[in-house]
Amino acid sequence: MADHAHVGEVDATTGRTTTGHDWDGIKELNTPLPRWWLYTLYACIVWAIGYWILYPAWPWFGGATPGLLGWSSRASVAGEVAALRDARSAMNDKLAAASLQDIEKTPELLAFARAEGGAAFAQNCSPCHGAGGQGSRGYPNLNADRWLWGGTLEQIQTTITHGARWAADPDTHSTMMPAFGRDGLLNKAEMSDVADYVRTLSGHTPDQGADLAKGKQLFMDNCSPCHGEDGKGNIEMGAANLTTQVWLYGSTKADILNRIQNGGGGIMPAWQGRLDPTTIKALTVFVHTLGGGK
Repeated sequence: MADHAHVGEVDATTGRTTTGHDWDGIKELNTPLPRWWLYTLYACIVWAIGYWILYPAWPWFGGATPGLLGWSSRASVAGEVAALRDARSAMNDKLAAASLQDIEKTPELLAFARAEGGAAFAQNCSPCHGAGGQGSRGYPNLNADRWLWGGTLEQIQTTITHGARWAADPDTHSTMMPAFGRDGLLNKAEMSDVADYVRTLSGHTPDQGADLAKGKQLFMDNCSPCHGEDGKGNIEMGAANLTTQVWLYGSTKADILNRIQNGGGGIMPAWQGRLDPTTIKALTVFVHTLGGGK
C-alpha cells in the first residue's frame, strides 16, 4: 500500500525517488518511461486517430465507416487489374488478330500466349489435369502426346471451347463407350476374353489359358467400330488408342473389365462463355506446346 509520507523519498541505493508503495520493506521506485518510448507511443496514437478518420476502420451498419479518402481494398485491386489489362491490351489485340499457327511461329506472341494460357490453365484446368498437365486417373495427361479428340491446334481449341459430354453445349464431344456388361451386350466370360485381348495390344501378358482368338473376334465385332481394327483409336469418336502404354483408367485386367462393364466417359466443361475467345486461344497454344501437339 502507498505510504504518502514517503512519496518522493530518495532511494539510497539507486538515487531515484520512490512512489510511496511499500511491500514488506521493498519500496517501488518512481522510474519514468524513456522519452523515446513515450514519443513513439504518442506518435502511434496520433497515427491511429488519423487512420480512423481517413480510412475504413470502425464497424458500421452494412460494413464500416468509409473514411474521408473513400479508399477500399476492392477498388484498389480493381484499379490494379484495370492497369494490368491496359498494359497488356496491345499484346492481347495482336493475339486476338493472329491465327493459332502464326502465334506459334512468332516468338513474342508465343511467349505471351504461353504466359496468358499458363495462368488460365492454373486457375481453370489444373484441378483436373494437374499443375503441370500430368493428369491423373480419369483425367488425360496432356504431356504424353496422346489425344482422345485430336492434338492439332484447331482440335484442341474445339475441345476447350465446347468440352466433352457437356450437356449445356450442343457442339460438345458427345460420344461415349457403351456399357457392354451392364446393358447385357456381353457376358462375363466374353468380357474377360476381350480384356485379355485388349491387354495384348499394348504388350501386356494375358491370363494363362486366355482365349485370345475369341477375344479378338469379340473385339472386332463390338469394339473395332470405335477403336479401329488395329486398336489405334479414332479421334472422331474420342476412342482411345489401345496400343500405347498410356491408360486413362488403368491397364490392369480389372481396370479394363470395369470399363467394358460400365462404359461411359469423362466430362469436361465447355469453356466458351466462361473464358473470352482470346484467353481460349492462349490456352490452346499453351496446351498444344505441353506435349508436342500434332
